[in-house]
Amino acid sequence: MTMQGWQKLRRLILLIIIGSSFAILLLGQSYWVADQFLHEFYELMGLVLIIVCIVGRTWCSLYIGGRKKQELVEIGPYSIMRNPLYSFSFLGAFGIGLQFGALMTGILAFIIAYGVFRFIVIREEEFLLKQFGGVYEDYLARVPRFWPNISLWTSPEQIEVQPKLVWRTFTDAMVFLVSIPLLETVERFQNIGAIPTYFFLY
Repeated sequence: MTMQGWQKLRRLILLIIIGSSFAILLLGQSYWVADQFLHEFYELMGLVLIIVCIVGRTWCSLYIGGRKKQELVEIGPYSIMRNPLYSFSFLGAFGIGLQFGALMTGILAFIIAYGVFRFIVIREEEFLLKQFGGVYEDYLARVPRFWPNISLWTSPEQIEVQPKLVWRTFTDAMVFLVSIPLLETVERFQNIGAIPTYFFLY
C-alpha cells in the first residue's frame, strides 16, 4: 500500500474508533459536576492542549508541506522528532477527551490516538525506508519517533513555504475545536435529563 493509502486507512480507523468511543461515552457523565473546580480545570486544560495542537500542526506544515514523499525532511520540528504532526495530534486527542470534564477520558483518547498513529507510522517508516534507503535508516537511528530531543534542533535561516498546504493543515486541525461546542451541548442535555447517564467518568 502507498503512503497515501495508509494515511486514508488511518483516517478511516480513527473515525470508526472516535465514533464508537463517543457513542459509548455519551452514556456516561463527568463525576465532577459542571462549575466544580476539577470539571472546569479539565475543560480549560483540554482547550489549551487543542490550541497547542492546532498551532503545532500548522507550524510543522511550514517545514514539510508537500515534501513528505519527495524528500526527507530533517529540519525544524523534524530534526528533533520524526513525527511531530502526530505528536501534536496526541495532545489534541488528549484535549478533546478532557472536554468531557474528566481526566480518564483524556487519557483514553490519548491512548487510542497513540495506538492508531503508531500502527500507521510503522507502515509509513517501511515505505520511507524503501524510498530513501540508508539516509532514512540513519535518521531512524538518530531521531526519536514521537518524543522530542531538543538538543538535535537544526533549522535553516529560510525555508520554502506552500501557503495552500499550510492553510489546509490549519483548517484540518481546526476540527479539534468542534469537540468543545459538541460536548457542551451533550452536557446540557445530560443535565436536564434528556440523555440518560449510566456511569460516571473521573
